[in-house]
Amino acid sequence: MNSSRVTEQKIEGDGSDRLVTLGRISGLHGIQGWLKVFSDTRPRENILNYSPWYLKSSQGWEKWIPSSGRRQGKLVLVKLQGCNDRDAARDLMDADVAVYRSQLPATPNEYYWADLEGLQVITDKDVDLGKVSHLFETGANDVLVVQGERERLIPWVWEQVIKDVDLQQGRIIVDWDPEF
Repeated sequence: MNSSRVTEQKIEGDGSDRLVTLGRISGLHGIQGWLKVFSDTRPRENILNYSPWYLKSSQGWEKWIPSSGRRQGKLVLVKLQGCNDRDAARDLMDADVAVYRSQLPATPNEYYWADLEGLQVITDKDVDLGKVSHLFETGANDVLVVQGERERLIPWVWEQVIKDVDLQQGRIIVDWDPEF
């Protein structure tokens, strides 16, 4: 099982569906409002498969429609409807790019990071270790950051460490020494 690098953002007043961050606006391209986007999707250009986007700026979340885009190196170039010049694009710099969780496809035998955050982590010997605060990549494997009576870093290694994920029950079962 793999996890997909996507992190959750809360939206005020909307508990039925949450926004999930897929990347961020990282630069400007040209004078016609094109933006450079650092995408956390795999492959990076998959971020273009989602619409609408919600961009978080100092004014809060705003809805935008991508009209065209393409991958360029490690970034994705995108043109948003209504963003027609460099000044308008500059106003969107450093904004998080998010979509509603319901827009993401089902992932049999895989989990989005956003779905794991907040789950209770329990050892296979029924010791409560705390809740998943967030995850990060190390190159070798992803790591769960678990906050309980202390912080624990637990590698996402399916079958060896991660024994079960039950999204309905809100828990992850791990083979982990509570003293570690």
